[in-house]
Amino acid sequence: MEWFVFTAGSRSATRRHVDYGRTYVAWPKGRHRATVVWLHGLGDNGASWYQLLETLPLPNIKWICPTAPTRPVSLFGGFPCAAWFDIADPSQDGPDDADGLEASAAHIANLLSSEPADVKLGIGGFSMGAATALYSASCFAHGRYGNGGRYPINLSAVVGLSGWLPCSRSLKTKVESSQEAARRAASLPLLLCHGTGDGVVPYKQGERSAETLRMSGFRNLRFEAYNGLEHYTIPEEMDAVCKWITARLQLDGSRA
Repeated sequence: MEWFVFTAGSRSATRRHVDYGRTYVAWPKGRHRATVVWLHGLGDNGASWYQLLETLPLPNIKWICPTAPTRPVSLFGGFPCAAWFDIADPSQDGPDDADGLEASAAHIANLLSSEPADVKLGIGGFSMGAATALYSASCFAHGRYGNGGRYPINLSAVVGLSGWLPCSRSLKTKVESSQEAARRAASLPLLLCHGTGDGVVPYKQGERSAETLRMSGFRNLRFEAYNGLEHYTIPEEMDAVCKWITARLQLDGSRA
């Protein structure tokens, strides 16, 4: 995939080539009502979440599980691994790799761009994948990528497990940039889940991210805490995700 980075106040662009790994697709077992792109965490791949998601009792969802490109990661001293963007600190306070986030948001939008018009679209993820999903949510609300290009996807739901909110410093300004942006932010359903025992992305970061989103105008947000849960998922959490997605995407009674 090739993409362009536009510098502020300039029409110039830098061409970058990003090589993404294999994409795994779990096809709906019933009528196709929704498509969700699900993003793995740092150093993982699309296969691990594909194997879990295809077993969920959500027969009307098509799951798309891409694999992030391999890139040097500052958190690991520059050691390369699969990452949606570069990261030095998994928190709102760390430096943001805006270029990497832009590339991944554009890749996700491209994966969703050919879905049927009557199918609802969503993005979810775990850890770094959750951070990327939340960045996509901010692009949707603003109606634009950070480089000024139009964000082309109409999102109906976003899920983030054990993640954090990147590029939080500019979020409120983006949402308040227009009435339409504020409307999109207020109406987008968001589900954030976090374990209180998470030692990789501390619980307080998840809690803080939810509060920042609410203060920035994302009012349709639910935050679920899981007592003692570390940096992984459990059946109880995935059951909550299933119920929330079914309700928010209005999939009740649509098994056929």
